[in-house]
Amino acid sequence: MNRKEHVLNAALLSIGLGYVLHPSGDVETFVSIVEVGVPVVLGALFPDVDTAFGKHRKTLHNLPVLALFYVFPFYFGNLHFVWIGVLTHYALDMLGSKRGLALFYPYEKEFGAPLGVSVGSSLATTVTLVVTGVELAVAALVVYRGLVVDAGLAALGI
Repeated sequence: MNRKEHVLNAALLSIGLGYVLHPSGDVETFVSIVEVGVPVVLGALFPDVDTAFGKHRKTLHNLPVLALFYVFPFYFGNLHFVWIGVLTHYALDMLGSKRGLALFYPYEKEFGAPLGVSVGSSLATTVTLVVTGVELAVAALVVYRGLVVDAGLAALGI
């Protein structure tokens, strides 16, 4: 996918996550959208920095880079949601485009899904919207399943 699709994915995902985390639609929801949105958009753009150096879809499109962004906040106390943007960038590149990612770079084999479209395809935005919907559904399951499990455990006195 290209920059437009990555930004669209990150922006829509941020809005959706704001409502998943705070569904009331009040000020807290909009604060959550901004709190999640800025780092998610930055994270969604970061992997394509490798177009300026290295090998695109290899150098910064792999699991060690994602792991680095995931653990970064534990050590430095900031960039808490950037890893979500990086992860969604990978998901969009793997699910939405024909070419895969070298997830275990420097091992160069690329992994991808067989259903993607070319970057310049007229269907790229549609595929982006579908992938974003799936990402939001997964996020809602993770958030609400945890709440349901916690409520059930509390009801049992555990």
